[in-house]
Order: sequence, then structure tokens, then C-alpha cells
Amino acid sequence: MKPYTRTLGTLTLSTLTSAILVLGSAAHAAQPAQHAHEQSAAAHEHDADMHALKLNEGKKWQTDAPLRQGMSTIKAALDAQRAALHEGTMSEANYEALAGEVDAQVAYMVQNCNLDPEPDAVLHVLLAQAIEGSDALKGAAESSRSAGLEKVAEALQHYGDYFEHPGWQAPAPITAH
Repeated sequence: MKPYTRTLGTLTLSTLTSAILVLGSAAHAAQPAQHAHEQSAAAHEHDADMHALKLNEGKKWQTDAPLRQGMSTIKAALDAQRAALHEGTMSEANYEALAGEVDAQVAYMVQNCNLDPEPDAVLHVLLAQAIEGSDALKGAAESSRSAGLEKVAEALQHYGDYFEHPGWQAPAPITAH
């Protein structure tokens, strides 16, 4: 993702979400601007463009250290909240802390990952899904905060389905209450 770091340095998270979606669409090479706009709008309407998820000729995409670190950190932050979730003691502070970690790691990955265009486009779909989850965790989306937990967990599960990450164990699914 290095080619994008020059233009993403000062963007807000919501602008970053749009940029990820548009840049992910551009990585599919030569799609018309109207099509990219339609994809971005559709993704923003809760459909995070999941059809763009694909394997590398039947194999998982290779990762780099910043991607593995960012996804591992998000997973650890989600796992740290599991007890509170299962005990029904998730507080606003728990949700906010997890959202902050997701946001920080997405920004880190955008700045530091250096993937080829095809896996980068697949990653953008997952990052958009994680950002959507983060927005819900903060109460900034129409969905519930627990739906945000579900969305972040789904992004991590898809990551393991599409990217090679030695030792990766996807988090158990979370069902929104």
C-alpha cells in the first residue's frame, strides 16, 4: 500500500474509508470512474464489496510484516473483550477502546503495508469492513455496537481465508445481540 501513503497522511477516518474503497477499486485496473463510484456507494451501504474477495489462483495471498502485525493486534484487542462480551459487561469504554485500536491498526496498515495491487484490493475490502465495524463500535453507525464486534470478527475471519499468515487462528464468530 506504499503508493497510497502520500495521499492518506492527513485524512480523517471517514475519508480514509472512502479512499480505501476507491483505491481498492482502482487497483482492479482501468475500471471507469462511474463504476468505482458505484462500488464505493454500494460498499458504504453495508455491502463492503465482498465480491472483490478472491484468492490468488486458488491460493492465499502473501502478507508482509506490517499487515500481519496490524491484523494480529486487532485480533488480540477483540479477544481481550470476549470475557466482557460473554458476561454481558461490555461498557461504552470497552467498545470505544476496541474501536480506537481498530482505527489505529487500520491506519498503521494503510501507511506501512506494501502489497501488490491485487492482494491490496482484497485487503481494502477487509479494511473497509473493519472500519465499518469500528464505526458501529463507536455508536456512529446505524447498527448496534455489538454488530460492530461481529463486523470486526468477520473481517478477521475473511483475512485468514484470503491471506497467508503463519499460525493465524481466526477469532470465533460473534453474533450480535
